[in-house]
Amino acid sequence: MTNDSSLAKDDFTLSDAPFKLFGEWLADATENELNDPTALSLATVDPDGLPNVRMVLLKGFDEHGFTIYTNFESQKGRELLAAKKAAMCFHWKSLRRQIRIRGHVTVVSDSEADTYFASRPRGSRIGAWASKQSRPLESRFALEKAVAEYTAKHPIGAIPRPQYWSGFRLEPTSMEFWHDRKFRLHDRVVFDRDSVDSEWKKTRLYP
Repeated sequence: MTNDSSLAKDDFTLSDAPFKLFGEWLADATENELNDPTALSLATVDPDGLPNVRMVLLKGFDEHGFTIYTNFESQKGRELLAAKKAAMCFHWKSLRRQIRIRGHVTVVSDSEADTYFASRPRGSRIGAWASKQSRPLESRFALEKAVAEYTAKHPIGAIPRPQYWSGFRLEPTSMEFWHDRKFRLHDRVVFDRDSVDSEWKKTRLYP
């Protein structure tokens, strides 16, 4: 377990650059988190406004936002396309840190999606074709049969990206950084902006 003194070598509450701070915390998590430092909970809403949340993996970030990939016909894909808003939460237990992000969602470019899709393991590319994500599955055998069919269809060479499979970028309008402290006297700082073209406003929050 990393102690408070080592985590507090720099006072993150003094930072005025949320994307830079996120990168530093992600680098720390990559070194210290035991499993999936890029794992995050992604929250969406259905047409009735009922929230859905699930764990996904971050596949990229820069000062434009945070990128994930999925099947557009999946539940989260349909909800992201409809609402065009979402929230993310990173929780690195071993570091006792959390980052909450909210904002607007856009679809990545075809070229960006093609590049990422081509970088995936061959089995994952086949799986993107074989899986009707989030829809009813009659049996495991049916899934394995679909995988076998697409494997036979693409035995060698490049596997094209399905048109229904691409990426979403969450462009944040709010980023909150949280660090656990003794007696629940945590450090919390939130960065807010009105739009992706606005300046960030920083506010320190009570724990």
